[in-house]
Amino acid sequence: MARNRESKIELTAYDDLFETDESRAEANLSKIREIPISEIDEFPDHPFKVLMNEDMEQLVESVSRSGVMTPATVRQKEDGRYELISGHRRKKACELAGLETLKCEVKELTHDEAIIVMVESNLQRSVILPSEKAFAYKMRLEAMKRQGQRSDITSSPLATKLQSGRSDTELGELVGESKDQIRRFIRLTELVPEILQMVDERQIAFRPAVEISYLSEEQQYTLLEAMGYNDATPSQ
Repeated sequence: MARNRESKIELTAYDDLFETDESRAEANLSKIREIPISEIDEFPDHPFKVLMNEDMEQLVESVSRSGVMTPATVRQKEDGRYELISGHRRKKACELAGLETLKCEVKELTHDEAIIVMVESNLQRSVILPSEKAFAYKMRLEAMKRQGQRSDITSSPLATKLQSGRSDTELGELVGESKDQIRRFIRLTELVPEILQMVDERQIAFRPAVEISYLSEEQQYTLLEAMGYNDATPSQ
């Protein structure tokens, strides 16, 4: 009877596995570092505002006392500087506390990937202004389009399919909004700055603001003048 050929199966030693896990952990830790604030640039067209309110005062006190507990997220740019993706409030708090560095996690992301991470992280805020949601949703959908994920959410009221099997309804679920509501928020980006500020300040209700967004810029400024003259705003 012929001898069976012995198959050689190479098994990784336990110590090698342990070293691999350890090296991975070290690699992850190496991505968290203290970066000089002077080397960190703001995210282009960042739609979320850093408000000087009571929450910010408490954050400044916390940073002064204990430092930044949760690292901000940045990506390194081609010129060697860093772009802030999430942690704008923490960065401002460090500046107000007189700190020169910010604890950051450095991630390798494309510009469009960074947009999606930036939007998702900032949508976790407890208070978000209508204008912030409007431009955040618009930026995210435009990034998805450039990544090859098509969406007609801003132009058609009918449900359409995103590439890679993602529908506009699924996108709405990701951010906790219906597809129609997302479309309404994006319409707010068509408002002139003065009227959009009135929406943020709750001087104009959301639905009338959406209707106003369909007016031309000239018509919006005419309406703005009329509102000031009559000391009134459009109602529901």
